[in-house]
Amino acid sequence: MENRYEFKATAYWVLARRGIVSADGVPQAVEFAAPAEFGGERDLWTPEHFFLASIASCYVSTFRALAEYNKYDTVALDVAVEGTLEKEPGGFRFSEIRVKPLLTIAAEEERERGFKLLDKSEKTCLINRSLSCRVILDPVVEISDMVAETSY
Repeated sequence: MENRYEFKATAYWVLARRGIVSADGVPQAVEFAAPAEFGGERDLWTPEHFFLASIASCYVSTFRALAEYNKYDTVALDVAVEGTLEKEPGGFRFSEIRVKPLLTIAAEEERERGFKLLDKSEKTCLINRSLSCRVILDPVVEISDMVAETSY
């Protein structure tokens, strides 16, 4: 495995406070705008959404890799990420990120191991490790209430 990788994304202005972002090797571009709170448009992705989505998607990818490596089976993983913007002397910045994974497992005896993998995922996710703001992990592990169907 190499020690260095490079990724590239490109954004360009379309009109008003709206633009399009694309990435090398990704066929679909995404339209975005400044947040409505800053004079932008509603109903479009914003840089702030992209930022939080990068944290959520990195966390999911990291957890899935760790679970596979550790042969840990799950029913589902949903990750919500909330960020707090605060104005500081140099301008606005994210001061706090809350990562809220909801892990669904099949059996109670896997709960403790699930919490450990959730914690390790937060510590090893490369996006989280690149952040300078406070990151709070607020994990929940629940047992699936789905009953396996038996066919006769």
